[in-house]
Amino acid sequence: MKNWTRAAVAAILTSIAVPAAAEECIAPANPGGGWDFTCRQIGRIMTDLGVASGLVQVTNLAGAGGGVAYSQVVNERNDDPDVFIAASSATTTRLAQNAFGGATADQVRWVGTIGGDPGVIVVAADSEFETLPDLIEAIKADPSSVAFAGGSAVGGFDHLKVLMTLDKAGFTDIRKVKYIGVDGGADAITQTVGGFAQAMTGDLSEITGFIKSGDVRPIAVLSEERVEGFEDVPTAKEQGIDIVAMNWRGIYVPKGISDEDYQKWVDALKQVGESEEWQKVMTENGLAPYSIYGDEFETFVADNIAQTQKISKDIGLLQ
Repeated sequence: MKNWTRAAVAAILTSIAVPAAAEECIAPANPGGGWDFTCRQIGRIMTDLGVASGLVQVTNLAGAGGGVAYSQVVNERNDDPDVFIAASSATTTRLAQNAFGGATADQVRWVGTIGGDPGVIVVAADSEFETLPDLIEAIKADPSSVAFAGGSAVGGFDHLKVLMTLDKAGFTDIRKVKYIGVDGGADAITQTVGGFAQAMTGDLSEITGFIKSGDVRPIAVLSEERVEGFEDVPTAKEQGIDIVAMNWRGIYVPKGISDEDYQKWVDALKQVGESEEWQKVMTENGLAPYSIYGDEFETFVADNIAQTQKISKDIGLLQ
């Protein structure tokens, strides 16, 4: 009887198929921010479309404005074919400024971007500032009276958006601008709602929920035109400040994976980008179409980094 039981158990075990390793998306920030949004939306749609083997696991790995996640992928998961990492203009900004401890863009493989996220500046619902010029005039009068919170580190893309906006508005003493860098847009909103910061700089997709709930009030979107679904939010340009800041949203993968696995991710992301589900996500969250894939995206990233280095030097963040 004992032998029969063992044989039966063995037969049952061998009849159970071993599932393939589950795909994982690393969001290099705390839950609630733009990278977290990218992972959860892309992962969900990959699962729905059947291009992922099952539910895509989302891992939040905050720190150093994306640097902790980047370092782990480069040093510990360089040949892992089942992981992809949320990225954006914030990622290439930090790489451009050599803020990832010497890491460079060629240490990973860039898969693509499927959306552009307009920058936005918001204030608390009960803030005294009604318009972007109101906020800028307060800074010009007393730079210490206004602090900005953002989901990227000091010198990151959220910080750069503020500095470029103020530069365009004629405020040149940018080193006096107060900026609180936290891990993700949700944390930046908390700083603003809690009164620790007078304004928040981020991307529209990561704070749409807070806008709709009334926790914060947007005073400017940093796009060429008003965004569909948020037509009541004026652009900075129509308020007299000629600034556009679009944050691309995409992914990268470890450099050590095979060309075949890399192409698998390119094809999967392209399917997501072309899906009706993603079109709906873009409309609901204020994203604009912005699709670049594979080798073309690798070139785009290199150009993006070169451009950011120039801007950073122009405003004094890089020597």
